[in-house]
Amino acid sequence: MHVEPAERDLIALAATGDSQAFERLIAPYEKRLYALCLRICANREDALDCAQEVMLRIWRSIPKYRFQASLSTWCYRIATNTCLDLLRKQKFRPSVSLDALTEDGFAPANETEDKSDPQAYSEADARKRALEEGIASLPLDMRAALVLRDIQGFSYEEIADILTLPIGTVKSRINRSREKLRQSIMEKSGNLELFGNASVQSYEGRRQA
Repeated sequence: MHVEPAERDLIALAATGDSQAFERLIAPYEKRLYALCLRICANREDALDCAQEVMLRIWRSIPKYRFQASLSTWCYRIATNTCLDLLRKQKFRPSVSLDALTEDGFAPANETEDKSDPQAYSEADARKRALEEGIASLPLDMRAALVLRDIQGFSYEEIADILTLPIGTVKSRINRSREKLRQSIMEKSGNLELFGNASVQSYEGRRQA
């Protein structure tokens, strides 16, 4: 695994407790880590709490970093685990906010906010509600895998590294989460056609790197 000399130097300094080196090291990842927390938690308050805890965990763990994975994968692994830890401790799983997801660029296909067309607006609202309830109904491990793949845009190999799972397990988990989401949408809306050809199946064209 190739590591730029400048990044390796910052890691070494941060591991000694150099806070300025740590800030420089983590700055390129900070926004994306928060976005990941927001997408998994789907609640801004929880996402902020998670993001702060993620920074603390990375700071405390950086002396143990041994380059077995890229620094970004290692950080995303910590972020994902932090979100799952928080959500598992909650008595009730928070509802997913589509507003939180669209803040970072995700939106169901063919969405419209044009209220001048009542039918189109009604269908767009149905898409939002069905996706919202469908994502919220997913088991947490499946939700995390789906978010990492279909919203965050990571490859299967990257997700396997982040979740420390075999790639076959990752693919199976994502396929099952898509099927559960599809079933949930059918139960809630009774009309899969509302979502177009791509958005329900895998959000193709909406994923971000």
